[in-house]
Amino acid sequence: MRNIWIVFKRELKEQFNSMLAYVFIVIFVLLSMALTFWFRNFFDPNAQDASLEFTYFMWPAWLLMFLAPAVGMRLWSEEYRTGTIELLLTMPVAAWHAIVGKFFAGLAVIGVAIACSFPIVITVAYLGDPDNGTIWGGYIATFCYAAACLAITCAVSAFTRSVVACLIVSVTLCFMLLLIAVPPVQDYFTDVFGGGVSEAISSFSMFSHYNEMKRGVVSFPNLVFYVSLVSFCLFLTSVGIRAKRS
Repeated sequence: MRNIWIVFKRELKEQFNSMLAYVFIVIFVLLSMALTFWFRNFFDPNAQDASLEFTYFMWPAWLLMFLAPAVGMRLWSEEYRTGTIELLLTMPVAAWHAIVGKFFAGLAVIGVAIACSFPIVITVAYLGDPDNGTIWGGYIATFCYAAACLAITCAVSAFTRSVVACLIVSVTLCFMLLLIAVPPVQDYFTDVFGGGVSEAISSFSMFSHYNEMKRGVVSFPNLVFYVSLVSFCLFLTSVGIRAKRS
């Protein structure tokens, strides 16, 4: 744990020193708030209840598909480009210590951005009597989705020296894992392959699990899906680092 903490502090300091963390936090908060207030009729007097499920929590999945890779694209690609990877891995730190430390540093930045949206919760509580279970489920869903997108970016970053290539590939992969659960695409799979295959494909989508959790259904299978996806991507990260070292 001590080695992980050392790597975590080092990476978190680099994130904030480069201004990337500040830019990410500001963009995420401003865009999510703007989309909520402008496009979801947040202050509609005809609304039946005060809820964030169909207003605020409609947007984080789409925003994090782009912004989480922007945070993670430098985690390993930049180490390769500057040559500091050799220095890092020659320290008395196991490869998995560095991987976990860097991952949690990136996740901490995203977590701060998600937490900075708390004013909208205060607003909803002031306007009505919201379901707190749904709000907590939405935040847990957002955090899990962000962790998955960041883990995918970590894996891609471990295999490439180019930050731009890492960003493009990561966004593409996150978009594909989101797109396969979008209703029009799911209907297409149903028409072509049948309902059973369509459901099996959508079960691999981060978006379908995100939608369930943001309704307050934080079930064990949903958590297992995200933990498994993150673990698999971090394993791929270790494979990429070992390949580079050899």
